[in-house]
Amino acid sequence: MAKIITIAHQKGGVGKSTLAINLALCFQDQLSVALVDTDLQGSLYHIREDFPDLAIVGVDRLQDIHQLAYDLIIIDTPPYLSNRLPELFQYSDFILVPTKAGFFDVMAIRSTLALIKEAQHKAPHLKAGIVLNMVKPRSGITQDVANLLQSMGMPLLKTRIHDRVSIARSSITGGILNGADRRAKEEIMALTEEVVEHISTEIAS
Repeated sequence: MAKIITIAHQKGGVGKSTLAINLALCFQDQLSVALVDTDLQGSLYHIREDFPDLAIVGVDRLQDIHQLAYDLIIIDTPPYLSNRLPELFQYSDFILVPTKAGFFDVMAIRSTLALIKEAQHKAPHLKAGIVLNMVKPRSGITQDVANLLQSMGMPLLKTRIHDRVSIARSSITGGILNGADRRAKEEIMALTEEVVEHISTEIAS
C-alpha cells in the first residue's frame, strides 16, 4: 500500500504547491510517485504536461487515493479544503505543514495543528512536522518564530527553505533539481531526507 504525504496549511501563500512538486521530483528517482492535486482550480494538474515523467493526477473522492498504484503519493491541498482535511489526514502517513517565518503566519497555523492532533487521536500512526518555508535571508525574527513553533506540540523540522527566486519559479522551470541553484537543491534534498526520517523505513528502502 502506498505511503501518503499530505502538505497542508489552512492559510494560503505559504508555498505548499511548490514544495509538493519538488518533493515529488526528489522521490521519483527511487520510487513510483504520484502527485495528487486536490485543488478544484487544478493549479498543479494544469501543468502536468510540463512534467511528463511525473504522474500528476486529480481525484474526485478522497477514498480513491489509496487505490492509486504508486509507492508514494504526495497530496497538495488548497486552503479552502478545511472541511475535508480531517478525512484526508486519516488517510495520510505524514503531514508536512509549511509556514512562513512571521508572527501572524505562526498564529494562523494553530487551527491546522489542532486538526492534525485530532486526527492523530483517531490514527495513532499519523506523523507530522512543520517546516519553515520562504525564509527571508538574515531574518531576525526567524529564531523567535522557531521557538514559538516548538512550543506548539508539533515537531519543527531542522531544514529551512529560504525565499529564493529559483524555488519560486521551479514549477515553470522543470523543478529545482533541474536548475543551477546549488543551495536551493541542497535545501530541498535535506527536506526530502528529513521527511523520510519521520515516516516508515519502507520509503527509505
